[in-house]
Amino acid sequence: MTEETEGRTGLARLWSQVAPALGLYAFARVSIVLLLSSVARARNYDLGHYLRGWDGKWYLLIARTGYVTHIPHGSGNPAQCDLGFFPLLPLTIRGVHAITHLGWLTCGEITITVAGAAGAVVLWHYLRTFVDESAATRGLALVLFSPAAVVLSMVYSESFFLLFVSLTLLSLQRRWWLLAGLSAAATSALDPVGIAIALPCLWAGVSAVRQRREWRALLAPVMAPLGMVWFFTFLWRHTGSFLEWFHAQRAGWQRGPLGTGIFYNAAKFASHFFVDQNPALKSLSCLLAFGLVWWVWRHGPDFSALTYVGGVLAFGALSPIIGISPRLLLRAFPLLALAGATLPLRRYWYLFAGSIVSMSCLAVLSTSAHWTP
Repeated sequence: MTEETEGRTGLARLWSQVAPALGLYAFARVSIVLLLSSVARARNYDLGHYLRGWDGKWYLLIARTGYVTHIPHGSGNPAQCDLGFFPLLPLTIRGVHAITHLGWLTCGEITITVAGAAGAVVLWHYLRTFVDESAATRGLALVLFSPAAVVLSMVYSESFFLLFVSLTLLSLQRRWWLLAGLSAAATSALDPVGIAIALPCLWAGVSAVRQRREWRALLAPVMAPLGMVWFFTFLWRHTGSFLEWFHAQRAGWQRGPLGTGIFYNAAKFASHFFVDQNPALKSLSCLLAFGLVWWVWRHGPDFSALTYVGGVLAFGALSPIIGISPRLLLRAFPLLALAGATLPLRRYWYLFAGSIVSMSCLAVLSTSAHWTP
């Protein structure tokens, strides 16, 4: 076999390892963008108005100007500021802008697209550790067409969650401890929910030490919180308070007693049904999450992934307003992926069809003031 033939064979083999995930990711992204474009045209907006909406405007603001030094006076909308958002996504956008000199929104879309595509490939390979290609593709599809998947096309951190959480879980599975620690540290620099990735790192690390005396495995849990520690240390030097992110969230968004979000949304749903859409969606997401947890607990092949899912859902339960939202369920995407990969075909297609309908509806709702993605 000639070198040229070997090269072509190698490229064909590499393409076969990435094509299913990349094709599915591209189809999901194009579908969402086309839907948003149609809504934008009908409402006389440009597409960018929606792609940079909600949290996206804060990430782009941080990328352009950096963090403010103090929280504005008041509470609610007047007190909202960029100190309530973590730095890894805006820092990456700033890096892309420095290299390309393109517009900020374009740089944001490039950043999340590359991260999302890479994350889809890594998640597919993680699932392939346990199931065949067809089942892995079904699991990935349930993530990419999940109810809140519209944020994978917006300047949001979920595309980076998809990449770094998948990379951490795959690295733990293959005992690449340093890579697991680095990707976990990156996850904890994305959002406070990202610290949940420390749980599978701790589980895998302690298990490796107990079973094989593999002390190097402790690199992963030790490194996992470094992203959050780095950000909070920056805030301490920048604003004078180590917990300024928490203060910013409480002042601008997360008012109310901690731990009441699920109960508040359930009560609102019971009294208003679908008239008030936010609590209705969060209550239904909560029911779906617990149903999938039950299934994956009994049939899932990787318990360490469930520790991450449990940590993410615990953050939703602690919040005074969020509860288990569709977006939080997307951040707990290993639950969706493992359920999709292990459900019997008939149940899977029912769930997948319902997910696509929900995704389409929520994508349209994300363009209005009735639902905040």
